[in-house]
Parts: sequence; structure tokens; C-alpha cells
Amino acid sequence: MESLLEKNKTVIKRFNKEIIEEGNAASVKELMNDDFINYTALPGMSNGIDGMTNAFSMLRSAFADLKVNLFEQVAEGELVTTRKEITGTHTGDLWGISPTGKKVMIRVIDIVRVRDGKYAEHWGVNTIASVMAELSKK
Repeated sequence: MESLLEKNKTVIKRFNKEIIEEGNAASVKELMNDDFINYTALPGMSNGIDGMTNAFSMLRSAFADLKVNLFEQVAEGELVTTRKEITGTHTGDLWGISPTGKKVMIRVIDIVRVRDGKYAEHWGVNTIASVMAELSKK
């Protein structure tokens, strides 16, 4: 039988595949808590479900071949920490940066609270700012 910690890790694995990579709206409803809070939302974006899903939609539009690669997960209680990278080729507009055709890698460390089997709270650090700076270079 799968432990609660393993179930929580599975929620995060599914979130990364089904929501970030695939943009699956049914998975958003299934995997995200209605009162989800993103404590590290991008400036100017909502810290709720809509802000999170809009950010990923923008990434999928900018990187047509977007993939999420999970490296490690550590779980304790309701918290799951994941080290991952998001990769893709810059083929669409990214927050005002025209397509460059460059391959990118966004490194990410997330801490997520999984409550009652759903993604409830998020904290994270990532390298999106340095990726955007690199894409902006002429």
C-alpha cells in the first residue's frame, strides 16, 4: 500500500506532467485545492489557481516543446520539495520577448503543501529571470 508521503509525491508528479506540461484543465480541478495560494507568484499575477495556470499557459505558448524533468522529491508531513527543470525552445512570445529559437532551461526548486490529496500551497525559486535576460540579448 502506498504511504501518504508517496501519494503526496504522486500529486506533484501529476501536477508537473498534466498541468504544467500538458495544460490539462480537468487535472487542475482534480489536483488543485480551491483555496490554493502561491506565495511566490510572479509580479503582477494572481496568487491563486488562475495566476498559476495562466503562467504555465504563457510558458507553453512561448516554448512549444516544453518539458518538465523531475530530479528529486523529498516529502515530510504535508510538504513535498521537488528539484526540477523546465526545458523548451523559445518559439513564441514570452512576456514581450519575441521568439529567438534558443533552447532554454529553467531550474526550479518547489515546496508544495499537499492537503487532502490536493496542491494547496506553493513556495519556489527558479531561474526564469536569468532565462529572460538571456533571451533579451541581441
